[in-house]
Amino acid sequence: MIEVIYFAWLRERIGVPRESLQTEALTVADLVAELSAREERYALAFGDLASVRVALDQELADFAAPLAGVREVAFFPPMTGG
Repeated sequence: MIEVIYFAWLRERIGVPRESLQTEALTVADLVAELSAREERYALAFGDLASVRVALDQELADFAAPLAGVREVAFFPPMTGG
C-alpha cells in the first residue's frame, strides 16, 4: 500500500488531498500512467509533467525512480524562491 499525497493545484484538480493505493506500478512514471487512466481528473492533473515534481518518502525524485519499498509519494508544483 502506498500513500499518495497531492499538493496545491494538483489537489484541487484531483479533488482529494491524499489517498492510499494498491498499485502494480514499478516506477513513478508507471504510477502516473495508472492514475491518469483511472479518471479524467487525474489525466488533467498529470497532463503536463513538466509542471509536476515528485518526492518519495519526503526525498525529491524523478519520474523514472523505482517505487520498491516506498511508502509515500507526494506530487506538487515546482517551488519558487522567495
